[in-house]
Amino acid sequence: MSLTESLNTHRLALCQALDEEDGERLDALLPELRSADIAEILEAILEEEADPPRALALLGRLPLERRASVLGHLPGDAQLVLAEALSDERLLAILEEMGSDERADLFNLLDEDRRQRLLRRMARREREELKRLASYEEGTAGAIMTADYVAIPSGMTVSQAMMRVRQTAPDAETVYQLYIVDGRGRLAGTLSLRQLMVAPPGEPIDELMIRDVIHVPVDEAQEEVARIVARYDLLALPVVDADRRLVGIVTHDDAMDVVESEATEDIHKGMSIGALEDGVSRVPLWSLYRKRVIWLVLLVFANLFSGAGIAYFEETIAAQVALVFFLPLLIGSGGNAGAQAATLMVRGMATGDVGIKDWGKLLGRELLVAGSLGLTMALAVAPIGIMRGGEALALVVAMSMVTIVLFGSLLGMCLPFLLDRLGWDPATASAPLVTTLIDASGVLIYFGIATAVLTGT
Repeated sequence: MSLTESLNTHRLALCQALDEEDGERLDALLPELRSADIAEILEAILEEEADPPRALALLGRLPLERRASVLGHLPGDAQLVLAEALSDERLLAILEEMGSDERADLFNLLDEDRRQRLLRRMARREREELKRLASYEEGTAGAIMTADYVAIPSGMTVSQAMMRVRQTAPDAETVYQLYIVDGRGRLAGTLSLRQLMVAPPGEPIDELMIRDVIHVPVDEAQEEVARIVARYDLLALPVVDADRRLVGIVTHDDAMDVVESEATEDIHKGMSIGALEDGVSRVPLWSLYRKRVIWLVLLVFANLFSGAGIAYFEETIAAQVALVFFLPLLIGSGGNAGAQAATLMVRGMATGDVGIKDWGKLLGRELLVAGSLGLTMALAVAPIGIMRGGEALALVVAMSMVTIVLFGSLLGMCLPFLLDRLGWDPATASAPLVTTLIDASGVLIYFGIATAVLTGT
C-alpha cells in the first residue's frame, strides 16, 4: 500500500472513530501517524466542515507536545480556525510547547486583543522573546529564524561546553552546530558537535572554533538567506543584529520552505497570476478569479495592437491571402523563443547566476543563439512557403522567421533586466506578457517585410 493510500485509510478510520466517539480506537490509531500526517487529516476535516468540533476533538486526544507539533504543520488559515476555537489557557499551553519561530508565526495570525491577553499570561522572558520574534518584517531573516539554538560562552573548556549542550539541547532546534558568543552576546565563532565530542575535555573551545562564521543580518531578504544555506550546504545559518549579537538561526528545513514558497510565487508570476494566500485547492473561488483576471484583461487590450497591425496591412493581406497561413506559425515561434529566453534569465537572476553586470555578455550570446535558432527554423518552414506561394513567399516567411525569433529572444532576455532596474520583480516578465508583446511586434514585422518584398513599397 502506498503512503497516500495508507494515509487515506487512516483518515477514514479516524473520521469513523470520531463519528462513533470511539476513544479507544482513536487512541490506538493516532500513535501510528506522524505529526505531518495528522495535520493533513485535520486540514481535510476543516475543509469539509465550517465548524471545527471534530478537528478539535481529534487534536485534544493528543499529548500536549504532539498537539503543538501537529499545529505547527498546519497552514496559517487552519491554525487560525483552531486557535480561535481554543480557550486562552489551552492555546497558551500549546504555544509554550511550539518552537519559537512557529510560535511567532501563529501569534501574528491572532487579533490584537487576543495577543495582549496571551502576553499578559506569559512569563516575562517568554513574552519578550515572542514580542521580539513577532516584530520582524515578513520576508526577512528575522521572520523565519528560531531562537532555539545552543549558544556557548567563549572561554569555556570542552567539558564545560558539553555540559552546556546537555542543559540547552532539549529546547534547541538543532544541536549539530554550536555557536560561541562573547560576553556581550556577539557571535565569536562556531563548531560542530562532532568537533566537541572528539576534542580533549580540557581544551579551550576558543582554540577549536571557526572564527570566520557565515552569518546574515536580521533584515536580510529570506530569498538570500535560502540561497546562502543552499550555496554553502549549511545545517543552520546564524542571524545577528546591528551590533553582531546572535539573535537566532535559520535552519535548513526553514530555508527549504522559503525556496518552495519563492518557487511557487515565481511560477504564479510566470503565468501572470498574483500570489495566492493558500494552495490552489483551498483558495476561495473569488480570490482565484481576482488573482487571474487583472493580467488577463490587461493582456486582452495589449492584443488589440495585433489586430490593429493586421488592419493596417489589409491591402497586403488581400493581395497575398497565403500570408495568413503562416501568421500563427511565425508569431507563435517568436513567442516561444521569447518565453524560453525570459525563463532562463528570470531563473538565472533568482539563483544569483546572472546579474545586471552580465547584460552585455548575455546580449552577445543571445544574438548568436537566437540568430542560429531563427535560421534553423527558417530553413524548416521555407519549403512549405514554396509549396504554398512560391519562392517570393518563402523568402518573406524565412526572413520574418529569423527577424521575429531574434527579436522575441532579445526581448525575452532584456525584459527581466529592465524590470529589475525599475524595481519590479523580474518574474513579472512572464510567458503571457512576453508572448503578447511579441505577437503585436511579430505582426508588424511579418507584414512589413511582406509589403516590402511582395509589393516593392
